[in-house]
Amino acid sequence: MAEITVVGAGVIGLCIAHELAVAGHRVQVLAAQEAWASVSGVAAAIWFPHDVHASAPVLDSARATYQRLKQLASQPGTGVRMRPGTVLVRDADADTSWTRAVPRYQWLDASQLPTGVVTDAGVSGVRCTVPLALTDVYLRWLHSAVLDLGVPVRTAEVRSLRRVLDQEQPDALVVAAGMRSAALLGDDDQTYPIRGQVVRLANPGLTEWVTDDDNPEGLTYVVPRDHDVVCGGTGEPGSWDEQVDSQTEQAILRRVERLVPALVGQRVLSRAVGLRPARSSVRLESVAGYDRPVFACYGHGGAGFTLSWGDAARVVRLVGPA
Repeated sequence: MAEITVVGAGVIGLCIAHELAVAGHRVQVLAAQEAWASVSGVAAAIWFPHDVHASAPVLDSARATYQRLKQLASQPGTGVRMRPGTVLVRDADADTSWTRAVPRYQWLDASQLPTGVVTDAGVSGVRCTVPLALTDVYLRWLHSAVLDLGVPVRTAEVRSLRRVLDQEQPDALVVAAGMRSAALLGDDDQTYPIRGQVVRLANPGLTEWVTDDDNPEGLTYVVPRDHDVVCGGTGEPGSWDEQVDSQTEQAILRRVERLVPALVGQRVLSRAVGLRPARSSVRLESVAGYDRPVFACYGHGGAGFTLSWGDAARVVRLVGPA
């Protein structure tokens, strides 16, 4: 049994801590803020490998996470739902490799697109059922599940990994701190933020999601949850601005209302901005230069929920047996 410290308590860090504990390790989590206060709490949290390079390992993790979330959707209190929806496709050369990670999907022509979704000529779509998470419920459930395994989650501003190694004396350390991971490790210049802004509207009775990543006016998605609809969005590489911009919000509302007219006039419930931790590729590997094993798991872009359980299992394999 190894003593392992996980730095980061977003969806990635908590899933890693959970799986390491299940594997028999003694685990603690250190994080500057709780999961629901992190960028994980801002996400629409729909299963889809967004803003991440769809490599073979990414698709394997996406497939494994899909299956795990599907199991959780059958358990009360997890906040996970299985919901049908449509990915709009505007470009004949669009990357649809993600379909290999879903059990079933159907290509739709323009005449088969969902009633109420307004699109331009020549747009097709892929219809499938995927998991989505009610972030406030799911992240609190996940936090409690980690605590139930005997894993303490401590609020601490980690500024130095070497100091953590010296003070906590773990046998191994896992860095899963999203955007802060690269700075903590100090050996990575490939990580950058992608600013995402969303507005949450009252739900007029929608149950199906729709995404339109290649909308010529900007990234557009509509993700209905139980009592609200997460509407987005933006994808601004390199922007560190975490303030809600009113003009950006109005542009989002124009796009989503054109796409799904049922949203016209719906009340704004809340609004938020998050910085997706993007990278040229997901970093999931051991890191040299320390006197004990250090592992990195970050750079998931907009796919943290989508890859979380699969990448947690990969970290467990890297760490080795208890």
